[in-house]
Amino acid sequence: MKRLGIVCLAVLLAVGLLPGRAMATELEVKAKSAVLIDAATGTVLYESNSHEALPPASVTKIMTMLLVMEAIDSGKISWEDMVTASETAAAKGGSQIYLKVGESMPVTTLLKSVAVASANDAACALAEHIAGSEGAFVEQMNQRAAELGMQDTHFVNCTGLDDEDTAMQHRTSAYDIALMSRELLVNHPQIKKFTTIWMDTIRDGAFGLANTNKLVRFYQGATGLKTGYTSKAGFCLSASAERDGMELIAVVLGSDTSADRFTACKQLLDHGFATYALIAPKLDSAVSVPVKLGKQSSVAAVTSGENAILIDKGQKKSVTTEIVMTEEVTAPVSQGQRLGTMTVRCGEQILAQIPLVAQTAVERLSWGELFAYVLRHICFAGE
Repeated sequence: MKRLGIVCLAVLLAVGLLPGRAMATELEVKAKSAVLIDAATGTVLYESNSHEALPPASVTKIMTMLLVMEAIDSGKISWEDMVTASETAAAKGGSQIYLKVGESMPVTTLLKSVAVASANDAACALAEHIAGSEGAFVEQMNQRAAELGMQDTHFVNCTGLDDEDTAMQHRTSAYDIALMSRELLVNHPQIKKFTTIWMDTIRDGAFGLANTNKLVRFYQGATGLKTGYTSKAGFCLSASAERDGMELIAVVLGSDTSADRFTACKQLLDHGFATYALIAPKLDSAVSVPVKLGKQSSVAAVTSGENAILIDKGQKKSVTTEIVMTEEVTAPVSQGQRLGTMTVRCGEQILAQIPLVAQTAVERLSWGELFAYVLRHICFAGE
């Protein structure tokens, strides 16, 4: 069902309900590479040179944050874990919170420092806490990238800092960044608690943090996500924003100036919000199907899986739904058993056919209960 939005978008493109990729020539994005995707469906809404492997600078830390969130969710580490800075972590240059060797901070503070201030020393300290060393953590980064289908990616560190010996090897693409950004935002929405911070402090107010992503303050609905800059990478940004229930992710790599990257992402996001809408068809009222020989006389129906559908914004008011249900089912009924179909249309075009399934299981009557059931119906039939 997660592919449903992509399939529906392809149908809409084919019948002319969406502008498709022809609009790529209408946008002049000042970056070497760019992509815009819908977070719910993963559908690519715009791309320009999106698969070229380029240095991502600190946008790398999206993968670092993803692995931290996954370690927290799995119970491997906790938000309250105290992390002690090693010599390696404390020696990281670039953006930092100036950790001292032996200084300890909780995971929460370090992750906030990475998300808001792009702190390289905090990123390294978290990597070592999870994997034992930055090198071992980078292996996990590359493994996770492969699992996500990031075919243009090879990481050599957890920060994105240029290294003279390995800088040519640390590469990813705008498309791959969109993939890991989506994974982080959709499956770990708690990260937005940090990525939406504009200004904050650590060390009991003694050290200030200012978000490197200016869109967090100046773009309506901004939810993140991560900036990056090195002399080799240029100015990079993965920017996310949510409006009217639709979250978009815009990625640009290799802009000439910081202003260019923010303008480019704003331009992409504006285009997405102006052109597309996300709908999630639901049952307007309770729908149930009679159950024969069941311990319950009926079973409620619900939609199956993720049902988000991306459409042209101008077609939103033309969307209709039609429900066709099975007249009756015989127990036992399993949870998730198909009971019917919801057909979603825009005019005469079918956008999706969503399975309607049993919300709960229904057991079959026992022999004793079945006898009583038959007797009761015989008695009623004689009246």
